[in-house]
Amino acid sequence: MTAPSLPRTSAVELELGGMTCASCAHRIERKLNKLEGVEATVNYATEKASVTVPEGYDPGLLVAEVQKAGYTATLPALPPTPGTDSPGEAFDGSEHADHELDALRRRVLVCAVLAVPVILMAMVPALQFRNWQWASLTLAAPVVVWGAWPFHRAAWTNLRHGAATMDTLVSMGTLAAFGWSLYALFLGHAGTPGMKHPFEFTIGHSDGAGNIYLEAAAGVTLFILAGRYVEKRAKRRAGAALRALLEMGAKEVSVLRDGREVTVPAGELRAGEEFVVRPGEKVATDGTVVSGTSAVDASMLTGESLPVEVGPGSEVTGATVNAGGRLVVRATRVGADTQLAQMARMVEDAQTGKAAVQRLADRVSGVFVPVVVLIALVTLGGWLLSGAGPTAAFTAAVAVLVIACPCALGLATPTALLVGTGRGAELGILIKGPEVLESTRTVDTVVLDKTGTVTTGHMTLAEVVPAAGEDAAEVLRVAGALEDSSEHPIARAVADAARTAGDLPAASGFANVEGLGVTGTVEGRTVVVGRPTLLAEHHMTLTADLARAEAEHLQRGRTVVAVGWDGAPRGLLVVSDAVKPTSAAAVAQLRRLGLEPVLLTGDNAATARQVADEVGIDTVIADVLPQEKVEQVRRLQEQGRVVAMVGDGVNDAPALAQADLGLAMGTGTDVAIEAADITLVRGDLRSVVDAIGMARRTLGTIRSNLFWAFAYNVAAIPLAAAGMLNPMLAGAAMALSSVFVVGNSLRLRGFRAEAR
Repeated sequence: MTAPSLPRTSAVELELGGMTCASCAHRIERKLNKLEGVEATVNYATEKASVTVPEGYDPGLLVAEVQKAGYTATLPALPPTPGTDSPGEAFDGSEHADHELDALRRRVLVCAVLAVPVILMAMVPALQFRNWQWASLTLAAPVVVWGAWPFHRAAWTNLRHGAATMDTLVSMGTLAAFGWSLYALFLGHAGTPGMKHPFEFTIGHSDGAGNIYLEAAAGVTLFILAGRYVEKRAKRRAGAALRALLEMGAKEVSVLRDGREVTVPAGELRAGEEFVVRPGEKVATDGTVVSGTSAVDASMLTGESLPVEVGPGSEVTGATVNAGGRLVVRATRVGADTQLAQMARMVEDAQTGKAAVQRLADRVSGVFVPVVVLIALVTLGGWLLSGAGPTAAFTAAVAVLVIACPCALGLATPTALLVGTGRGAELGILIKGPEVLESTRTVDTVVLDKTGTVTTGHMTLAEVVPAAGEDAAEVLRVAGALEDSSEHPIARAVADAARTAGDLPAASGFANVEGLGVTGTVEGRTVVVGRPTLLAEHHMTLTADLARAEAEHLQRGRTVVAVGWDGAPRGLLVVSDAVKPTSAAAVAQLRRLGLEPVLLTGDNAATARQVADEVGIDTVIADVLPQEKVEQVRRLQEQGRVVAMVGDGVNDAPALAQADLGLAMGTGTDVAIEAADITLVRGDLRSVVDAIGMARRTLGTIRSNLFWAFAYNVAAIPLAAAGMLNPMLAGAAMALSSVFVVGNSLRLRGFRAEAR
């Protein structure tokens, strides 16, 4: 019997708008999953939905369902081909995101201009001129109505779905404060000319008819809008990794057509066509070398420092750089099939798949808001039942909502982030957003990319091994003089090392033997520098001692260059990617933080083990292809580990995005930096220790800020419910809570980097 065939499905991605917290994402996800045959995953951090639908399903139905839930959804445009300039094809919704960010910035600036005078007049009695309360109303009204409109709209959406979040609390608090201020101004006696708000630290019964709370309504709106702007700006940068990847490819390519070279845009290249790559040019797409030999520098893509020698039949990857001779390459993969495009997809998949972190304020307010509303209703009912009259009852109920309005809560996260990230920037640590901080608290494993992270990332001379009776300095001087005429990375390492010891003699008759080495004349001597096979072709065979030394260094993963002249081998030059001087100390400090370091590299096991032993790392994962790094990080996560990834190459970008915490060396590629959560400006691995310490300290400050912000409110709610909260005491409590939060955040300025 033939098994029934499964229905065919297709994947759809939606770009979402209007979400303000993780509960919004859950609501959209539930709505979409109720549709027949639809499976959806919504990510709040990236504001995207990944949806699997039956083949032929109308995506417009998905958009309509999201819109019915009170949010926006759009289908992204197709991604541009890597290396091409396709206007209007930016598939990360950058134009829409820029417009949204600009609108939010304008809202913050307008509210700041209007709200700051209101706050100052309320808190500084000396500024309370005659009829100041009416000036406050004029300034505060646009802030509460227009400035806080996103909160009111979100609160209404939440209310229709039976949910309560930070938006609910902000909307209710600001409207209650504003509404009661209107009552006091127009129906009470707060509108009397000459009315003052003196600071009186006393508690007593009040009918509330002479008190206004405009500064609370305007201040909360301003502070929380500013926090939203900081968050939105951080999210906007998430798509930059993909743009940077796509821009890495060659823009134009010289294609061989009808026996001649034709320069065309890289997007017009087709599989099977042959194209030319000259020295210094980027390989336009993945392909196979047809003719020519050269060294291809793949460091910008793979992160590995040693160039790869290629010749006829060798595979080459798009976006790598031809560092040697002229190559003719036959294209095998173009467009979305190339390795570069696959890496872009991996970065996006890893970012989309990362679980969104529910922000602390929303967690607390999810419980706090319903409790406050319940207390306000109980207060209203209690006062009415006691026979105190509707004015006193309503005053007490509104007082509960007003004192619960989170003025300090609006400052808690933004001020700690502002001070913490500012201090981090002074130390060369760039933290992207609040979601990053929670990851640092639970990280237990740090995966370190080898090249450019633990090591310097470029070839340097490690050792000179002279033949018996030869002088090491002379061997280096003569070899350096000849290598100075070559642009090969290994040759540059030799020449640079030789030049530090003194001036180099001139070389003549320089010739490059592709893939083997160089020959020439230095001070009348016929010199050969390169592979031992090249020396053998010139009748210079390595002695037993030199051959033994070569084998030992090769076993340790180093590159060995032989030097000979006038018919005899004179010595060996050992070249390697040197370990950074501070890497061993950094690994020891990571262990003291309770973190297990893991070395991850595409190099062979011998090279990786040598580096790991030198810096004190026990666990090594070697021989990993670029596209496999993200799988290794995912494998560690499946073992129950919380993983931080440190890297600097393009191939590290997907792994940085997949990791619970991604840290990119600022000395690395733009793609790695944009995909990471934290950027380390300095190339010093000890910056990782500083970054984790700084992030944990900032998170701790946010937590304490949130605790005290709520503590002030909670302590005063019983007084408000009892009708004994003097409005000026409420104002003073709000001011003190805000001062405490700001002061506590400023303590982050004293953070000292332990790694120094």
